[in-house]
Parts: sequence; C-alpha cells; structure tokens
Amino acid sequence: MTLRIHNTLTRTREDFVPLDAANVRMYVCGPTVYDFAHIGNARPAIVFDVLFRLLRHIYGEAHVTYVRNITDVDDKINARALRDHPGVPLNDAIRRVTETTYRQYQKDVTALGCLPPTAQPRATEHIAGMTEMISTLIKRGHAYEAGGEVLFDVGSMPDYGRLSQRRLEEQQAGARIAVDAHKRNPGDFVLWKQSTAEEPGWDSPWGRGRPGWHIECSVMSKAHLGEVFDIHGGGLDLIFPHHENEIAQSRCAHGTKVMANYWMHNGFLQVEGQKMSKSLGNFTTIADVLAEWPGEVARFNMLRTHYRQPIDWTAASLEDSRKTLRTWKQAVAGIAAAPPDAEFVAALSDDLNTHAAFTRLHALAKAGDAAALKGSLLLAGLDLDVADLGDAEAVAVDEAVVTNMIAARLEARRARNFAESDRIRDGLLAMGIQIKDVKDPATGELKTEWEVRR
Repeated sequence: MTLRIHNTLTRTREDFVPLDAANVRMYVCGPTVYDFAHIGNARPAIVFDVLFRLLRHIYGEAHVTYVRNITDVDDKINARALRDHPGVPLNDAIRRVTETTYRQYQKDVTALGCLPPTAQPRATEHIAGMTEMISTLIKRGHAYEAGGEVLFDVGSMPDYGRLSQRRLEEQQAGARIAVDAHKRNPGDFVLWKQSTAEEPGWDSPWGRGRPGWHIECSVMSKAHLGEVFDIHGGGLDLIFPHHENEIAQSRCAHGTKVMANYWMHNGFLQVEGQKMSKSLGNFTTIADVLAEWPGEVARFNMLRTHYRQPIDWTAASLEDSRKTLRTWKQAVAGIAAAPPDAEFVAALSDDLNTHAAFTRLHALAKAGDAAALKGSLLLAGLDLDVADLGDAEAVAVDEAVVTNMIAARLEARRARNFAESDRIRDGLLAMGIQIKDVKDPATGELKTEWEVRR
C-alpha cells in the first residue's frame, strides 16, 4: 500500500517514503495550555490521530513514533495565571493554570477517540536544550543579542520563507511579529527574552529569561525524533510564522537541508457559517461540544470533510453524523471485526481522503459486510461497540441496508455458505430486524420477510 501525502513544502502530492521504515517519525504541534481547547483545536488532534493509526497499520505499531508537544511556557499563560489566581505566587498560579488545562485537554482528546501519542513533551522539560540550540545559532552567525533579547537573523538564511512561499523582501511585520528598532530585519524573531523578577525565568548565558515560542518545537522535535524526521503537522495558521521559523532554527542549527521531509496542514473551521470568535458568541470549546454530543459523533463529523478543506461546524451536520453512526452501530453490533477493507485503506492512503473512505463504508453497510465495516471503523478510531449515541429507540431503519443484507444472505444460502448466512442473520438481529424465510406460493422460490423488533 502506497501512502500519498500533499506536502505543503512542495505544494504537490508525493509518495511517502520514510527515512527509516522501522521508525517512522511524526511531530504535531500541540496545545498552549492557558485555556480550554476550542473545537478548531480538535481538528489537528483528530486528523493526525487518523494518520498515526494508518501509519501503524502500514508499518506496524512498534515502528511509528508520534510526538505531540505541550507548550507550557507562554506569556498568555502568565496573563491567565495573574487573572485567575490573584495574590498567588506567579509560579504556583502558572502551575494551576497549566495543570488544569492540560488535564482537560487530555480528557477532551481521549473522548474524541484519539490515541495517546508516543511522547508528549513539555516545553519546561527542555529549557537546557533550548539554550544549547540558541548558543549554536549565535556561534554559526544566525542569531544575535540586542535590546535584552536573542533574535534569529532571518537575513542569514538565503531560502527563508520557502514553506510559506514568502520572499523575505516582501514580508511585512504583522500582528504576530513585533517590530523593534534593535532588530536587523523586521522579520527577525525572538529566541530568548529577559524575565522580570515577577515573571517565570531560567538562568542562561544571556541572563535570566524565557524562550520564544518557535524555539520550543525545534528543540522538542530534535530531542525525540532527531535532526531530520518524516512528517510535521499542524493547522494552516501555523505555516507562518511558527513552522517557517521552526525550519529556520532547526536547519541553521543542524546544518541540514530540511527539518522534516513532509509538511501537512489541516484547514480552518468555522461555526454555523461564521468565523469562531468570542465577540460573535459562537466560541465553542471541545468540552462544550462533548457536553451535548458523543465523542464518536464529533470525531466522525470532523472527518467527513477532507482535512485540507475548510469545515463548517453545524448542529445539522452533527445530527446527520449521529444518524449515520446509529445505522452502522446496529450493523456491527455483536460482529467480530475483520481486517479493514482494502478499498477503505486505499482511500485513507490517498492523502487521508476520508470522504472517499466513508463512501466505501456506506457501500460495505449496504452489502451487509459488517465485519469489514467494523474493522474499517476501528482503523478510523470509531469504536461503535462502546459508543452511546443516545435515543436508540428513535433510530429509523435504513431499508436499503436491510434489503441488501437480506439479498446477500439469500445468495450465501444458495451457495451453501451457511456460516456467512448465519453471520448476516445475526447482524440483522443485532439491528433489531427479525427475519422469516418463506416460500413464494407462486414460484416456490425462497424469500425472506422481515420486521422491526424493538
């Protein structure tokens, strides 16, 4: 099975060739733990969990390393700690904020069916590595001290901007790039900044301070995956400046041509046709969604749209997702899972084409192949045996599915494949469908009558 990936770095779809098939390595930017994660943050968690599962299916569970970091050093965290815990020593207040938010994030993504990554490093665990990498960048002429900061010199890297396809001379300092007189170039970004006595800080060759945002991921990915690894993922909003700056730091520190061979980015999410924002009153956390909808429904709803496309998160789409999962839950109840369907795997292997993959699941359901349906759902992270989809009594029977299953059973009986016939009968019973074989008085042919039993 050939996995193909749309590589943001080249803007083309490429065959995935790992550096080492015995250790496929992937890094995905995780949360900054200052507030509960919103539903947009769930998208990369779910998308790259599916990729993690697919890679394990192709290469073997023991041969895939997936790292998703936790950013627990950030000025937003400091501000939240001061706001929520006034009068508490700042370090203690920060710990309260980060631990509470971290635990909620883990609870949220687990409820969404995401497997634990191989490693979840925290920025605070890698401060020494950050100061070491910054020192290397200074020695190699890619960073400098100015205005109480250490800054990366973007002019020292000839192809800076390759990922975002922004030429250096065209770049304008934006909302996320501070413009200061001490910078050699407006695009130079902070590697290390000084901390006041009240702010969290660590000793360094440049005084007590704390790291910039971008250096954290360069150091954590190198520590767990090496100087060059296979896949780096995240949301479209991270391409610039975060991922661009990660590449600059890592390549210039290590002297490598790339940081990761493949870059993958998921599209944006809006709610009921509008950009999510607190001012519009539609800011929705993962916890908010999970309070109203089962995690399996939220996961499936997220995956129905191809990961690189924008998604409109609506109550109507969630209800439609629940309806589909209810039908499939009935179909696979009490059935042992078979290996995932080959066409389903092929669709996922085509740049995670979940739309095509789920179209195949509908076909499997109509054909009555519940075992392959169940195995494929499990590969997508959908365990319907444990899913409580709510209001089971109101489930409408999909007559097309029942009719196709009955036809498949009759065909199996004609072929004297009684084991397959019994399997389909049991699947129908699990769906609440009672069947009865009778002879057509006009033709003498066997036919099957059915009715719903709740």
